[in-house]
Amino acid sequence: MFSKILIANRGEIALRVLRACRELGIKTVAVHSTADEDAMHVRLADEAVCIGPPAARDSYLNVAAILSAATITGAEAIHPGYGFLSENADFAETVEAHGLAFIGPTAEHIRMMGDKITAKTTMEMLGVPLVPGSDGELKSLDEARAVAEQVGYPVLIKATAGGGGRGMKVARDASEIEEAWSVARTEARTAFGNDAVYLEKYLDKPRHIELQILGDNYGNVVHFGERDCSLQRRHQKLLEEAGSPAITAEQRDTIGKTVTDALSKMGYRNAGTLEFLYQDGQFCFIEMNTRLQVEHPVTEMVCDVDLVREQIRIAAGEKLGYTQSDITFSGHAIECRINAEDPDTFAPCPGTVAVYHAPGGLGVRIDSALYTGYKVPPYYDSMIAKVIVHAPTRAEAIARMHRALDEFVVEGIKTVIPLHRRILADPEFQKGDYTIHWLEQFTARPH
Repeated sequence: MFSKILIANRGEIALRVLRACRELGIKTVAVHSTADEDAMHVRLADEAVCIGPPAARDSYLNVAAILSAATITGAEAIHPGYGFLSENADFAETVEAHGLAFIGPTAEHIRMMGDKITAKTTMEMLGVPLVPGSDGELKSLDEARAVAEQVGYPVLIKATAGGGGRGMKVARDASEIEEAWSVARTEARTAFGNDAVYLEKYLDKPRHIELQILGDNYGNVVHFGERDCSLQRRHQKLLEEAGSPAITAEQRDTIGKTVTDALSKMGYRNAGTLEFLYQDGQFCFIEMNTRLQVEHPVTEMVCDVDLVREQIRIAAGEKLGYTQSDITFSGHAIECRINAEDPDTFAPCPGTVAVYHAPGGLGVRIDSALYTGYKVPPYYDSMIAKVIVHAPTRAEAIARMHRALDEFVVEGIKTVIPLHRRILADPEFQKGDYTIHWLEQFTARPH
């Protein structure tokens, strides 16, 4: 086991990794920008190193500074958290080239899954079902037209690199295909420096279902069930559940076996999440995230497993030590992402937290690095907390989340807590009757 780990991230995920290290008896090194000098993970770490000015490109994306911090503090491994460098294959490769352990997948698998066309081709070869679409990158507008006619409209033109909803455009009929082709490529080139695109059938009422897996260095792979991440705005998740109200235990077992068999053949190691569109009883693979997910706590709550602890164990060379039959699922969990945003306009609202009081009680977990007096900086993602609840049933989990949000006090800045209260009170949400388009429609309603 490692004696010291550098955490190459900030905010609640840096604190989350720090806590896992503490429980394993591992010393921690926090890196931070000048804007994060007073951050909670910096205060609690055993050592802290400033790696640059506020801009992420000069600090949290500064590979040389992070590796220097690891060297001068004697860290043996680096945990990248999520975002920033977590899915950067060159970073993973460089970390290991410097004699450090990268707490994540191999650079080969990060690179393979980072390109959506390669990821889909690989998964198809391994027996994982896909959304109907083009065989790889589209080379021309004429090819896009031909494939669209073959799979049937509506279709979605998507960038092969990146994510977050950029480089994606829907064509609902043949009259829209040229504009979709042009806009998707332009957005992809601007956002990712790569204008390669491919085409998929556009599913009109899908749910976003993802499967959490872990693999060790010895060919063992297990899954920890599904998460329903369908509540999204502009392809950004806002609320997640485990398990999904739309999936049966039998369906979970079937897709779980398909996925674990595929990743075992790949030799995949550490944490990963396979994302699917689910409609009319069919799962269609869309992409794989080769890292820890923001929404991992809902899985931890229903499986009673510390995924970060497992990541560290695997990176240290330990075997999983359990099989799929040892994984059990109990109750229901919901996570609400709390962003420092106006709940109606979604405009970012950085500033000083005048009053902070976190909810508590049975089955309530808060993952946050906030405290009274903390200054939420304007330079990074607006998520400032996650409220996670667990209860025996989904109805009880909804009631518990209502209660937790009523107790949650964050003054001095605006947050999306009022929006979450509205979602939880909606009859359609309470019935579990929603798709990936539901939240956009819900937020457009007068209230």
